[in-house]
Order: sequence, then C-alpha cells, then structure tokens
Amino acid sequence: MVSITSNYQKQQLLSKIATNDGHGENSAYFDGWKAYANDPFNLTDNPNGVIQMGLAENQLCFDLIQEWVVNNPKASICTVEGAEDFQEIAIFQDYHGLPEFRQAVARFMEKVRGDRVTFDPNRIVMSGGATGAHEMLAFCLADPGDAFLVPTPYYPGFDRDLRWRTGVQLFPVVCESSNDFKVTRKALEEAYEKAQESNIKIKGLLINNPSNPLGTLLDKDTLRDIVTFINSKNIHLVCDEIYASTVFDQPRFISVSEVVDEMIGCNQDLIHIVYSLSKDLGFPGFRVGIVYSYNDTVVDIARKMSSFGLVSTQTQHLLASMLSDEIFIEKFIVESSERLGIRQEMFTKGLAQIGISTLKSNAGLFFWMDLRRLLKEPTFDAELELWRIIIHEVKLNVSPGVSFHCSEPGWFRVCFANMDDETMRTALRRIKNFVHQTKGLHTKVAVLKKQCSRSKLQISLSFRRLDDFNSPVHSPMNSPMVRT
Repeated sequence: MVSITSNYQKQQLLSKIATNDGHGENSAYFDGWKAYANDPFNLTDNPNGVIQMGLAENQLCFDLIQEWVVNNPKASICTVEGAEDFQEIAIFQDYHGLPEFRQAVARFMEKVRGDRVTFDPNRIVMSGGATGAHEMLAFCLADPGDAFLVPTPYYPGFDRDLRWRTGVQLFPVVCESSNDFKVTRKALEEAYEKAQESNIKIKGLLINNPSNPLGTLLDKDTLRDIVTFINSKNIHLVCDEIYASTVFDQPRFISVSEVVDEMIGCNQDLIHIVYSLSKDLGFPGFRVGIVYSYNDTVVDIARKMSSFGLVSTQTQHLLASMLSDEIFIEKFIVESSERLGIRQEMFTKGLAQIGISTLKSNAGLFFWMDLRRLLKEPTFDAELELWRIIIHEVKLNVSPGVSFHCSEPGWFRVCFANMDDETMRTALRRIKNFVHQTKGLHTKVAVLKKQCSRSKLQISLSFRRLDDFNSPVHSPMNSPMVRT
C-alpha cells in the first residue's frame, strides 16, 4: 500500500525554523539569480542568455592571484613543494585558528585601512564567510524578538543572515534619495522611537560601510554621530566593512575603528566589526569571515560558537602565506582599485549616454541605477513589473530596490565586476535598445492620447447646439484655457 503524504504533512514533521520563510529567498533578489541559473549568458554558447548583474563578485584581478599561486607553490599543501606540511595542517587545530593566519589577516585589515589603525590578532574570530559572522554576532548580542536598526536600502541577505535562525528582527531606518540616502541622526532617532512605541527592544544598529547597494561611504562626521547615538542608547554597533578595499575614488574609506580610537568616552564594548575576504580579494568560495570585537566577552563567546563554521586549515595556510607577502598585497590593492574605477566609469558613462542616471558612488562592486522615469506609475508593483521585463525580455539580472527595502520605487542595483569587458558591452547594448524602445512606446502613447483627446473634443462639440457657440457665457472661445 502506497502512502501519499502532502507537502503540508511533510512540513509538520520538520522544525519550524527549517520550514519557515526566514531564509528570505522568496524575493525578487533571489528570483533573479534563479533566472540566470536557468539561462546563463555565454558569449559563445548562449549569447541570448541572461547576463548576471545581480552578483557582487570581484573577478577583475584573478590574473594577479593566479600569477602569485603559480609563483608560490609551497603555499599549498596540495603541491609537491608544499606536501611536507600536509600532516601538520591536516590534523586538528584550535578554534582560535592558525596564529600566522590571524596575524596575516590583522595586518591585511590594517593595510586596507591605510595603516591608520592597528588590529589585535587575538581579537579575530573566524567564521564561514560574512554570513556566518553576522549570524554569530546576532546570537551573541540579541535574544529572539530583539531587533537591530538597519538603514535602508540594505543588502537583502541580512534578512537571512541575522534573522532566520536567531529570531532577531531588523527594524528599518528610512533613508531617502533627497539627500542621496545618507544616514542622519534624525532618521536614527525616529526609527528608535518608532520601535519603542511598538514595544520592540532595540539591541543594536547594523551599518554597511561601504554601502551595499549604494556604493557610497560614511564620512567621519556621520560615523561620529552613529557612535554617539549607540552610546547614548547603550546599544551595540555592528559595522560591516567587507567592501573596505573596493574604494576607487575620493573620499577615502574611514573605518569605524579610526573613529573609536579618536573618541573620548566611547564605550568600546559596544563596537563590533564584520569583515571577510570575499569582496576585497574576490574569494567568496573560500568562506573566510571575520568577527573583530572590542568586547572581551563577545570574543570569548564567539570563538566557542565558531566551531560551527570554521575556515579550513588548508585555506588558512594558503592565505597566511599570500597575505604576508606585503609586496604582492600592496600591488593587488592598488591594481584592484584602478580596475574597479575604470570599469565603473565605463559602465556609468555608457548609461549616461542613453539618459540613465546613477547615484554618485566611489566604492563597491555595484552602483545604484535610477529607472524611476521608466515606471508606469511610482509604485513598487510598477517597479517589479519593469524588473520582470528586464529579466525575461532584456535578459539582464539587475536587482530591484524593493528587495533592498528601498523607501522609493524605481531604483535598481547593478553589479559590474563579475564579468569581462565584452559581456559588459553586450549588457550596455541591451539596455540601450530597451530604453530606445521604451521611449518610442511612450512617444506613441502620448501621440495616441493627444489624438484621442482631440477626437473626443470634436465629437463633443458636434453635439452642442449652435446657440451655445453664440453665447458669450458658454462659448468655448471665451474659456481662459483656450485663450491661453
């Protein structure tokens, strides 16, 4: 006898965490990835496929990495030259991580920040990517039902990373295009008060600097305001700095660590930094996430939790060698910055030539594109309608602002560092053709509306009595609109 079990019954057999929608993948952001996976663009094999512009991946300097790997075979335990270290690296290691790895990461973090701050290797806690680092901090700092303030727009993955398994909430700090989505003390205070009115306990503030999706930086005055704010409320500050080395133009990147070192009376126990090598070096597959906390207790607890998401010792061993090569790292940081700047300028200038503006930015692997004038109406439903056309007809996976919790419809994030130059040119051609077609359609609609309006006027006039036209009161020629 065959037993047929419904999906609902199957879910009843599983945990609530496993079956709820806290993973956040039921959004347009992840739907775009799926559309690309089903029909991936390839210049040769699938030239009409979907171009992936929704993945913030840094592929512009892989040639430098590959050159280093070839020239340093001893760094890997999987080569003839490095095999003598295989046993030592393969056996069990302490949760603290290899000492040389933590030292190299701390030194790299310093170099990325222009050697204006120092980092203690003993405060570095490993995690499985920035995803694991954020969840680890959420577990350390908050209980289920507590919340973190987050300025909008913000990275959609935060809904998964901080909320899904922890039960923590995210409470939006609404930022607007009128001031380029800048975080203000007023917006922070308003969000905090709204949370208090809703009986939501705020345990911290999460900021992303440089910003994903805006590609902008927080200046020193804003960072001081933020640190002053969290101290006044006695809540934590989690500063995600995973794009710290992707800055390609002035102003320079300022880490919260610089501000904390300068501020007198700041409670450093409230300050925590999330970092990774996924964006600055382009190593998301290595799953190297870092929690750097100024709070001794958090460091101790997080290190115990890190056993659920350690970085493999083989990866630590290789990266310790690479990051310790200061000549290579200095060259890489400079070259990566230059290449990102060139690519971003090529892309945004190409868009400007067809009348598409972008938010001014100087960091990140993406920019914030303004398509508000292409919306049928200023609503998020219209934004998603436009996004579906771009995905399924134009075949470009750009991410709609609604998935980033943007307060205004019509903004889209475009990633530019995960493709080669020819793919970028192909994407620009597609956008250009789409915009021209859209303009043509809008022109036709406007002409039809005008013709329709005139036709209705003629019809309505033909049914009016002759006396109406002779009347000085009712004569249409006496109408102020007609005279004008």
